Amino acid sequence: MKRCRIALLPGDGIGPEVVAAARTVLNAAGFEADYPAGRVGWACWCESGDALPPETIETLRGCDAALFGAITSKPADEAEAELAPTLRGTGRRYTSPIVRLRQLFELHTALRPCRAIPGNPLNLRDDIDLVVFRENTEGLYGGIEWHPLPEPLARQMADPDTGHPAKMRRWFDAGLESVAVSTRIMSRAGCERICRAAFGYARDHHRRRVTLLEKPNVLRETGGLMTRAFRDVARQYPGIEAAEANMDVACMHLVTDPTRFDVIVAENMFGDIASDLAAGLVGGLGFAPSSNIGDDFAVFEPTHGSAPDLAGQDRANPVAMILSAAMMLRWLGETPKADAIESAVADAVAAGEIQTRDVAGPAGRGTTTGTAALIAQRL
Repeated sequence: MKRCRIALLPGDGIGPEVVAAARTVLNAAGFEADYPAGRVGWACWCESGDALPPETIETLRGCDAALFGAITSKPADEAEAELAPTLRGTGRRYTSPIVRLRQLFELHTALRPCRAIPGNPLNLRDDIDLVVFRENTEGLYGGIEWHPLPEPLARQMADPDTGHPAKMRRWFDAGLESVAVSTRIMSRAGCERICRAAFGYARDHHRRRVTLLEKPNVLRETGGLMTRAFRDVARQYPGIEAAEANMDVACMHLVTDPTRFDVIVAENMFGDIASDLAAGLVGGLGFAPSSNIGDDFAVFEPTHGSAPDLAGQDRANPVAMILSAAMMLRWLGETPKADAIESAVADAVAAGEIQTRDVAGPAGRGTTTGTAALIAQRL
């Protein structure tokens, strides 16, 4: 059997610590692989003006999957200010490396399970078990933006047949340098693909319902396209209930009655919001794994950020990264090892052994390395 190559992309802040913890647990589970490392993140940006260097991309092309820790992202003006002095003013533009990875490797499906582990004191309730499918390459995170607004685009938007001339007149009067535009681009193929992934998962895992989160009453064109695609795909799965909810109302229902949701599907930004909200119901981002899945490559990452205030202090919760590694094993076909890791995590939580700061507060005695060690011991 071919030995797997798993790229390690630790990134920034607590990223290196949680990736190292996941590696400890993978070793304890008996998973053998080669682990080439790749540089990614804020230090790369500051030093070279590229947060995802070409050599890292080349490393990834030779791997089966990747474990991604966390990265720091900042607004454009702060990113420019932190560049090496020789690179400032050279036209370099910071873009999130994880967003670039999703687009470069066509990692179209973000799968984010939000399952309460019984015994976790941070659970809203112990019976929450839902899964979010987030379209990962289109939508408002597509990265097509302008500032200032180019005049040819402004004139096209001001066309009375296609645009909003009244608004555009105000923008012209204010000056185009005062206007920024982000686009929400969605394709029929992308909408159908993520909906098929959600319904296929529901069928294969005996889930009862798939709910679309959208806002077609306001985002009429993009939201309308997603809604039509959802309904068309739903007809191909007559045994699964198809539901629709406006994104804003769904956020309320996720808090007041989360068990009404089973499988959720949404475009990029709405899926991001829904999955982070749902993570808060089952212990927070320290317990929230995720995967970015393409046709033949995938990147697995916790949903939390780089938490620079905790970096280097061995105080971060590595459970989300460890569960992300278990998701990777399942994707690679290593189901028994994935089951073993998830069971070890559940046992440690139920025994009250996870005592990182997010669980126990400032007095938390559990550390990144300690948590990884006790989970490894259970394996």
